[in-house]
Amino acid sequence: TLEVHAIDRSADMQVVGRRQARARGLQISSTIGDVHDLPFPDGYFDIVTLQWASRHLRVKRVFAEIHRVLKPGGSFYHCDMLRPASPVVEKLYYGYLRFCLAFTGLVFRSGEPALNCKRYFIDTLQMFYSAEELSAVLRELGYRDVGSKTVLLGMIGFHRGSKAGAA
Repeated sequence: TLEVHAIDRSADMQVVGRRQARARGLQISSTIGDVHDLPFPDGYFDIVTLQWASRHLRVKRVFAEIHRVLKPGGSFYHCDMLRPASPVVEKLYYGYLRFCLAFTGLVFRSGEPALNCKRYFIDTLQMFYSAEELSAVLRELGYRDVGSKTVLLGMIGFHRGSKAGAA
């Protein structure tokens, strides 16, 4: 009775997801679309997840859309790279990323477009939220029972929240 939906702008990503699901005996209904405007009615889902994408999105708009499509009492789960709350960890983290990306760029002889992607990757992290800030955004948008956990000194965060139950 489990119904699973996926939404992504990339048709290729959808193909890979469906293939991996079928290999596990599951079926995914996939939609090519924009998560900023979810093509589902209000209160449609029991659970919504968003993994490894939010730092590239207009977070408040996407999280508001997710809240809209959750059933009362439904849950939202999120995982992504975050901006570490500690300035010391943040400096070390970005230094490490710059080194790794420069090294792989050198090894693979990356051209200017790839180097621009490297800058974009680090810029998105620097402009993104810390775990505490992202929790505050969820609360601001009406999520209840907001919780978070971080690993790797705050570099990766897991958040959860729920929509208030029916009155």
